[in-house]
Amino acid sequence: MAEPNSITKPEWRGRLQRLRVPIGFITAILFVLISRPTWSTMTIGVPLALCGALIRAWASGHLRKNAELAISGPYSHTRNPLYFGSLVMAAGCAMAGGHLLLGIWLIGFFLVIYLPVMQAEADHMRNLFADSYRQWAANVPLFIPRLTPYGAGNEAQFDFSQYLHHREYRALIGLGIVLGILFIKTAWSPGF
Repeated sequence: MAEPNSITKPEWRGRLQRLRVPIGFITAILFVLISRPTWSTMTIGVPLALCGALIRAWASGHLRKNAELAISGPYSHTRNPLYFGSLVMAAGCAMAGGHLLLGIWLIGFFLVIYLPVMQAEADHMRNLFADSYRQWAANVPLFIPRLTPYGAGNEAQFDFSQYLHHREYRALIGLGIVLGILFIKTAWSPGF
């Protein structure tokens, strides 16, 4: 029996799910403040961050939350393309920012926040979609994408209305703001 003041595993996961966006926002602000971008770090990091944003956009156009199991597009490579895209985007920003501590924080943030969230979402999807989810999960990795897509003939088309519905453009706007600030910091740094 659980202690009266103890938090159950589902409650803990729920709290982490609710905290991931505010913590991410605070992290972005701190990142901008302590970043030390150079043209070299920007050249490496910006394209990587943009790739992450494109992965997220692609995924959002294939997702119909809780209505049907998303197995097309990036979901035929990884069960969590939105989170994979977020990690790629954040890694690109960390590289562009030129600060090793940011990369270490990113790894810790991902392990503590996103792994439990992915597990909670997997449990939810398993309950919603039962056997079709189990078959898909047996063939598609949780996070690191497989090189070849799973499931021939399951290729639904990207739906721009879903992209808009999920408001994924906000991630692109946020990335644009962060990268814009990094470009300004780079241009105004000594030695430009």
